[in-house]
Amino acid sequence: MDGKVTIPALRQMKQDGRKIVGVVVYDYQMAQIVDRAGVDIVSVGDSVGVNLWGHRSQSEVTVDQMVLVCQAVRRGVARALVSCDVPFGPLQESTDAAVRASRRLVEEGGADLVKLDGASAFPEAIRAITGAGIPVWAQFGITPHTAGGLATSASERDTGMTDQVIAEAKLLEAAGASLLDFTNSGPVAGPAVVRTVRIPVMGGLGGGPWLDGRVRSLVAAIGYLAAAVEDPTPRYANVAEIALTAIKALSDDVRASRHIRGAVPAAQKA
Repeated sequence: MDGKVTIPALRQMKQDGRKIVGVVVYDYQMAQIVDRAGVDIVSVGDSVGVNLWGHRSQSEVTVDQMVLVCQAVRRGVARALVSCDVPFGPLQESTDAAVRASRRLVEEGGADLVKLDGASAFPEAIRAITGAGIPVWAQFGITPHTAGGLATSASERDTGMTDQVIAEAKLLEAAGASLLDFTNSGPVAGPAVVRTVRIPVMGGLGGGPWLDGRVRSLVAAIGYLAAAVEDPTPRYANVAEIALTAIKALSDDVRASRHIRGAVPAAQKA
């Protein structure tokens, strides 16, 4: 897509059958890179708490922290839409708290829209947030818990959940959501939801090519995780392995009294 990405432009992409690309990013440098790469949505996820800060759960992340992370990402993005997660705390507290948090993410953080996880449980919050003039990206879908009791095979679970997720998608669209993030969509329920609603349906965790677009965490896509050093999962890169090799080489240069690569030798500084 040429020019600044907008929500109407994403709807047109859905109508035209062009896939929408979303990437979850947590910092200024990577925000610049993914924006230059031409992605459509840069999503500031509360998963930053687990992936970068070492929290046990992303529920530990606060609105203040999300504002700071969103500000950093916003500075690095010129073209893509910037979405920022509303932490779960305000959603659990009240609709008013969710609206206040959303306002801060937009007014202080610079987000273009906010993302609500588990949005099917908070239709009133969606209505209130959109009523305040803030677009909402609503996450919903099939969790291992809800799917597990329905059938034994993945295809059977997917078929059994189709009516339910279609109803949820309609509810979220009616509440005012501009985008949906359908987790664990599957090849039966996924296309059914895409056909049912007029708004774009993205897919993060457990999504698939049958949706209007995909969302992927940058740290997972490029292997910017310590676990990626010995994890054989196919990725687009393995930054952890590259970084490990580089820091070992740096250590070798320091211990051998060699100049560090990428640094200006002291003798040249004048």
